[in-house]
Formats: sequence, C-alpha cells, structure tokens
Amino acid sequence: MSSFRVRPRFRQIVDLDADAVQTRLASHLTREGSRCTVKNFPGYLSLRIPEQDAHFWSPQLNLSLDATDDGKTLIHGTYGPNPNVWSLFLYGYLIVGTLGLLAAILGFSQWLIDLNPWGWWIFGVMAAGAIILYLVAQFGQKLGAWQTFLLHQAYESAIGQSVEIH
Repeated sequence: MSSFRVRPRFRQIVDLDADAVQTRLASHLTREGSRCTVKNFPGYLSLRIPEQDAHFWSPQLNLSLDATDDGKTLIHGTYGPNPNVWSLFLYGYLIVGTLGLLAAILGFSQWLIDLNPWGWWIFGVMAAGAIILYLVAQFGQKLGAWQTFLLHQAYESAIGQSVEIH
C-alpha cells in the first residue's frame, strides 16, 4: 500500500452491468459494518473509515462506476484523504506555485537588468515549501496506510477479485 503518488488509484473492469455492481458493492460493504461506511450515489460510491476509528489522515476510497458498450462496468478507484484535507493541500500547492512562479519571474527580471536578484531567494523558499507540502502529504499517507489497506481489502472482498493499485 506504499506509493509515492499523492492519490493512489486503480482501474478494473467487471463483467456485470453498472447497476448490478453498485448494488453488489453497496450491500456487501454495508454488511461489513465495522470496517467501513458507505456513501451511495448513482454511479458513485465512497468508502470511509467509521467515525470512531477516523483521524485527520484517515483515507477514503472513491469508486466511479462507468458502463461500457459491451455491458461491463469500468470501476475507477481513487484513495485520498478527507476532502477538507485534500483542499488544504490543493490550495497550499496553488499558493506556493503561484508565488514561486512570480518570484522566479521577478528574480529573472532583476538579473536581466543587473540588479540584485533577491526574487530568486523567494523562489527557493517557495520550492522548499512545495517539497515540504509533498513530504507532509507522504507522511500523512503513511499514517493512513493501514486504513487504506483495510478499505482495499473490503473492496476486494465485495467485488470478489483482487486489483492492483497504481
């Protein structure tokens, strides 16, 4: 369950139609009870760790169920943090990236006109900030690895097949 990706994912084709897959997954995972909770929407399932076992870094598994032309179902699974945590990192990367780009432009402009390119220092700080954000995300992913494994086991048990995470 260890991955350097920020949001590990998988794709799987199942030999049932989308409605049958969704019904099968929802009923089996609801019976699992203690391992995960299920949010069920048309064409979409979200598996989460129960509230009493959840912490800040607890993962969730989002499943998108797409019907194929030959009557099968393509399942896209994405492991990720709570949407609030994901938004925090998304905006962090956005701010660090934007400020880093502006600082790089400023530093390059200063260098071109023979001024002290202090903008590059800001760029360096923003690059370090991006690296720190990535490392914190990896640390959080490692803290939630066991729960990710539990969600993955629950999914494989419900679908009746094994699947490799990429």
